Amino acid sequence: MANQPIDLLMQPKWRVIDQSSLGPLFDAKQSFAMDDTLCMSVGKGVSPATARSWVHHDTIVLGIQDTRLPFLQDGISLLESEGYRVIVRNSGGLAVVLDDGVLNISLIFEDEKKGIDIDKGYEAMVELMRRMLRPYNAKIEAYEIEGSYCPGSYDLSINGKKFAGISQRRVRGGVAVQIYLCADKSGSERADLIRRFYQAALKDKQNDKKGVYPEIRPETMASLSELLQKDISVQDLMFALLTELKALSTRLYSAGLSIDEEMEFEKNLARMAERNAKVFG
Repeated sequence: MANQPIDLLMQPKWRVIDQSSLGPLFDAKQSFAMDDTLCMSVGKGVSPATARSWVHHDTIVLGIQDTRLPFLQDGISLLESEGYRVIVRNSGGLAVVLDDGVLNISLIFEDEKKGIDIDKGYEAMVELMRRMLRPYNAKIEAYEIEGSYCPGSYDLSINGKKFAGISQRRVRGGVAVQIYLCADKSGSERADLIRRFYQAALKDKQNDKKGVYPEIRPETMASLSELLQKDISVQDLMFALLTELKALSTRLYSAGLSIDEEMEFEKNLARMAERNAKVFG
């Protein structure tokens, strides 16, 4: 059992799609459409396991549950007044902050005939993070950090402070394991923004919804630069990612979308646009 996560990471080939430097015009709706597209390709066996890296500027990504907030529009207005775009993703979980100091990584695997155990997918990502951050002598733990935004069983923390969160999505025979990694800037300021969002979107109904939406304590979150007291940039993490994937495979190569994937991507993007129009329309 102990070797399962590393088995999943050791692929004959890793395809890499790096979208970490596309800039402010790269919309987060494209990212979620992209992962669904890659799930289909990897699930069908027309693409090997794929690692996609991505960065979005000043964007708040809401989960489906967040769209049920009683005063959602007030929460969105607050975020927009702070200069953030707001989108809703096509999966569960809750609100997260993305900016140019946050690296997102998606690992896309074929869901084996017996099915990739959900924990195995999470543990593979935890193992990759431990390998990437080994040069910093960081002791990384994986458990839910209460008081953080989008809390989950596989929150990654150092000394009890969360710097990353992992989620999973399964589509058409493919599994996307996604992580956001706060490289630099202030983790507590990001958390305080989400705290104020929930305050505005719940108002006096906060107590009625206790347990459904997190009661955020900003001091529970920090960036890697703050935790390790070193300047750690998105580019540093990208280099570490590529180094580890190269070590874990016989071939690492970069490849954009095929014509078939482009067509599927356009369909998935239209679905994302429709979902967002329903929420924000």
